[in-house]
Amino acid sequence: MTPFSPGAARRVYLGLTVSRWFPVGLVVAAVTLLPIDRGLTVTETLTLASVTGAVVFALELPTGGFADALGRRPVLLAAAAAQVLAVALYVVADSVVIFMVAAAAMGVFRALDSGPLEAWFVDTVHATSPGADVDRTLAHQGAVLGGSMATGALVSGGLVWWHPVQAWSSMTLPFVVYAVLAAGHLVAVAVLLREPARATAQDRSRLRDAAAAARQAPQTAVHGLRLAGGNRVLGSLLALEACGSVAMVVMESFQPIRLAEILGSEHEAGALMGPVASVGWAVFAGGAALGGIMARRIGVARAAMVARVCHGLGCVWMGLVAGPGALVAVYLITYGWHGAGGPLVHALLHRESSSATRATVLSMASMCAFAAYAVASPVLGWAADATSTQLAMVLGGAVSVGGMWFLRPALRRERELRAAEPETVRI
Repeated sequence: MTPFSPGAARRVYLGLTVSRWFPVGLVVAAVTLLPIDRGLTVTETLTLASVTGAVVFALELPTGGFADALGRRPVLLAAAAAQVLAVALYVVADSVVIFMVAAAAMGVFRALDSGPLEAWFVDTVHATSPGADVDRTLAHQGAVLGGSMATGALVSGGLVWWHPVQAWSSMTLPFVVYAVLAAGHLVAVAVLLREPARATAQDRSRLRDAAAAARQAPQTAVHGLRLAGGNRVLGSLLALEACGSVAMVVMESFQPIRLAEILGSEHEAGALMGPVASVGWAVFAGGAALGGIMARRIGVARAAMVARVCHGLGCVWMGLVAGPGALVAVYLITYGWHGAGGPLVHALLHRESSSATRATVLSMASMCAFAAYAVASPVLGWAADATSTQLAMVLGGAVSVGGMWFLRPALRRERELRAAEPETVRI
């Protein structure tokens, strides 16, 4: 099979990013409101997020191993199918049990989806341009992701306002459209994505390969831990991902709570968060583009340092402001720095992995992020109850700022690489 050129691989990568993330933008606000609208309590609704997170945490490394052993395409097809199932369950769910099954299916989707597409792109580029740096395309992908989410959030607001089917809740239509588009993404993956057959698939059926990979899941997890333990740069980058997740607790959980405190109404805060989230994703896209520019000027590692420090300081600042306008403005600035930092850190992760371990490394990074988010959420929640929401936000931001320390090994590695090979191809 003739491999894609770097340009063709880039187009497929960015196109599937759109078909993957635009539908998610449709429900970014409704995913919490739909269960409550159908009778679940706030506690039960928040438990759904815990179920999704627990499933992702449990499956991250094994699914990364599947992608490395069986190929990226079959895992991405399974992920897209799991997404269709999960969204369909959300559409019809009317009890805690069904919502929890839907949340678990969404966790399976997110675990399977975490890393294989990016790993496919990097491997496809390296098949024709060995050693090429891909930070530019990863930055562009972050911009496309943010733009897709922002557009989806805006469309979602229009769908809720339109509410053409009175027999449904106004929150249902975004999920119905999401289900249709998720099916379209499944078709797009099947049609657009191709990769050379893996050696293990030449002599055995796909089912036997999958069974073998499942039996090797514990060894894959141990191998992932050994990779991190034997590579100081990789281990530090995984610790950095954990610190960044603490900042995301501030942005995703505490920002709406603080906005409600300032406005004096959860309803007003919820109404305002829709357009704010949409603008936030647009700013995220701009931040991703800025990260690519910074990387060209000062290097990937230094740019990642700047982005992560500014992200953490933005979270601290969010905890200190007193007015709703100021909180929203700082939130948007901070979200821009979040967009700038993610692709840069992933580019550094790719430097520490090979084709045989790339999906596993990406899954490890995602697993560390989910684990840190799960731990930080209740800890910062306790801090907020014991003191104040503002202090909890400041503490979370401070942890993220301190995470910059873990980029020092990557900076040293980058200096070594530049000294050995000053002119690196960048895609």
